Amino acid sequence: MKRKVAFHTLGCKLNFAETSTIARTFPDDRFERVSPDGHADIYVINTCTVTDAADKKTRQTVRKFIHRNPEAFIAVVGCYAQLRKEEAAAIEGVDLVLGTYEKFDVASYIDNLQKRTAPEIHSCESVDTDGFMTSWSAGDRTRSFLKVQDGCDYHCSYCTVPLARGKSRNPFISEIISEAEAIVSSGVREIVLTGVNVGDFGRSTGETLDQLLMSLIKVSGLQRLRLSSIEPNLLTDQVIDLIASEKVLLPHIHMPLQSGNDRILGLMRRRYRREVFRDRVLKIREHMPDAGIGADVIVGFPGETQEEHTDTYSFLESLPLSYLHVFAFSPRPGTPAADLPGTVNKQEKDRRSRQLIRLSESRRMQFMRNAGGQIHEVLFEQRGHDGMVAGLTGNYIRVLTPWEKGLPGTIRRVMLTTLRDDASMNGRITDTIQS
Repeated sequence: MKRKVAFHTLGCKLNFAETSTIARTFPDDRFERVSPDGHADIYVINTCTVTDAADKKTRQTVRKFIHRNPEAFIAVVGCYAQLRKEEAAAIEGVDLVLGTYEKFDVASYIDNLQKRTAPEIHSCESVDTDGFMTSWSAGDRTRSFLKVQDGCDYHCSYCTVPLARGKSRNPFISEIISEAEAIVSSGVREIVLTGVNVGDFGRSTGETLDQLLMSLIKVSGLQRLRLSSIEPNLLTDQVIDLIASEKVLLPHIHMPLQSGNDRILGLMRRRYRREVFRDRVLKIREHMPDAGIGADVIVGFPGETQEEHTDTYSFLESLPLSYLHVFAFSPRPGTPAADLPGTVNKQEKDRRSRQLIRLSESRRMQFMRNAGGQIHEVLFEQRGHDGMVAGLTGNYIRVLTPWEKGLPGTIRRVMLTTLRDDASMNGRITDTIQS
């Protein structure tokens, strides 16, 4: 009798790619994959620990699945399990705790599905800095997240990622091309390149990101290729020029700024100052006037004064960005920033966050208004609950149009018409491009 196994992912797109790879290690003759929303014999939870909120959500999620089926085998894997293994093991009902590298072998640990009297912990004291598991997400015939890089050498003062994932490393381009060909052969239209620090690609192989992109755009059948995120100091002119000139590469670039004040950037141990970020944004806009450009910002970093927050706000307001992802600073144990003086209280962090979120909403709305009347290629993905079908333009505008059979998985020419209340746009199909 097959055991029912469910997988649940918390955190970044990289985690989603890795969860799919983990799922493929469970033999079909012994396991039946089911939705995490239902009843399963095994729950594998791939976790995140980037903030206090992520830790809390991880614990809540684990307890939810334990409550759903107290007899189920519970495996907590990934970044939270790597850095908070004792916390994970202390949750009553957890059977197995696997770190960021061991998680790929989770199927081999659960041959005996009896509930444990005490959880097994298999988390390295330090991450395997030589190992790399190429991963890609499956199950969605429109888009796949392809892992091309792991780890980080930057050691920003607030970040635990180097502790959880180790040093920067990547496979050879030839290996990634083989994975991309397999993805395309499964019917996927768009590949999103993911990693901890994608711009650092080539650190362990002597290759470069622009060489990877030039190789990937030659993969037969690949219709769309998107970068997930890239550090501003690693976004080269060559990469910008390549995205601007190649149709397969989508005009959407997301860069982590974190602060628009140079003193705070120094305290964060970021490897650039704000003028580097400005230069990259203006370079993108010069070559791709309609590109979607996003940024990450952290508010309430220790010692950040009101004047420095205002400096960040003014800097962001001066740039032609499309949207922001705003995060309140969260002290992480084991990082230098956790011990810095000048703690900003929660009320003030919330106020600063709301201010930047309002700016983001304003910029997103203006970006979409500017797109009104334009015709874009939209990859349709799923049917909505209101009789609509949703998809994304190349520059990352979510578009909805009335449902038609056969639309999901196709790329269509769509005229963008009016704004919707859910940060998306209505669209009118003008013709079929690809099916």
